[in-house]
Amino acid sequence: MSSLKDLAAYLARINVVSPTSFAQVHRAHATTIPFENFDSYSGTVPSLDTVSLEKKMVALERGGYCFEHNLLFQAALEALGVDEVVPMLARVRVGANGEPRPLNHLLLRFIADGMTWLADVGFGGTGLLDPLPFEPDRVSVQSGWQYRLVREGKEFVLQAWQDGSWTDFYGFVPEPVDMVDIEVANWFTATHPQSPFVTGIFAGARRVDRCLSLLASDTATIIERTLDGSTAAPVPLAEVPMVFRTRLGLDNVSLDPNNRFTIDDRPDDAT
Repeated sequence: MSSLKDLAAYLARINVVSPTSFAQVHRAHATTIPFENFDSYSGTVPSLDTVSLEKKMVALERGGYCFEHNLLFQAALEALGVDEVVPMLARVRVGANGEPRPLNHLLLRFIADGMTWLADVGFGGTGLLDPLPFEPDRVSVQSGWQYRLVREGKEFVLQAWQDGSWTDFYGFVPEPVDMVDIEVANWFTATHPQSPFVTGIFAGARRVDRCLSLLASDTATIIERTLDGSTAAPVPLAEVPMVFRTRLGLDNVSLDPNNRFTIDDRPDDAT
């Protein structure tokens, strides 16, 4: 990965003027840039080079999915002076019902302030607010939300405390992966005919006090989780663009005559 072309523009995008900690930048990114898969839904494999990520997610104020979010955040960490940022691939366990899933989630490990941290700003609007200490069984409380890493054989598993019990988010072997492996995982996720990122819209927004997820294909549902629990409500397809605008921070989504969702990028010279 190349370094960021414009660190100041990235920090402005996430509403940070003078960062005081890596945790501040992580939380700002996670709660500002939405999660969305309009590229793969429309038949386009997202580009993962830093220039493309900055154009899409910073200049055009789009969102992205895990590969895009966390590679952009990796470039930002390196621009902020972190020397060792390691990308890793994970298998998502949420909703898997014990069935193995492909390695199609990207997360990061980095060293700063004399500690090793797990970073993930791209888990569908439901993940971490802050970096997590890379220590098994240490509970991290983030504005009331609780997370921990546990060992399971050769894997580490990220868990969140939800509805009175620990819920597995994903499992991963803590080994670095090369960019070519990330590109293969990205291509598979964006092209496999049964991938949920191809068959429908999967979008999300992480806020300090709640997690929002929107699933849309022939029907649409918005899922909202707070510290008190979660709710799921149907959304008429015609109202989905308004939900994107008012709840998820994307104001250029529309529904075409064939009931397909589209997103219009702003002009290249937009500011």
